[in-house]
Amino acid sequence: MRDHNYFVYILTNKGRTATYVGVTNDLESRLIQHFEDSKIENTKRHAGKYNCYYLIYFERFPDINYAIEREKEIKKWRREKKDRLINSKNNYWTFLNHPEQGELDDEAIDKFLNDELNK
Repeated sequence: MRDHNYFVYILTNKGRTATYVGVTNDLESRLIQHFEDSKIENTKRHAGKYNCYYLIYFERFPDINYAIEREKEIKKWRREKKDRLINSKNNYWTFLNHPEQGELDDEAIDKFLNDELNK
């Protein structure tokens, strides 16, 4: 069986007032899609409606079923619990992607993965 990467991710808007939880097998492509969705007026999608395309947290899974299970778990949480999860790795809610186009910020991702964002 091939190993795959699946991601549960949390996005926020520029003012950090709304969050969105999602799952994908291609994090960068999905972020760009969220960025593009935010340009569509009157969008009914949560991420687009609230301009949530700034990546602030993610987890990686080898199996889609585990990723979906985790996404559902986090989506059920109250905002305060989601905030604690984000703060555990990214206390300042540093954006992990470039705001101009949605692409991943490799330097910020490295800091996130090495627990350097809370220092």
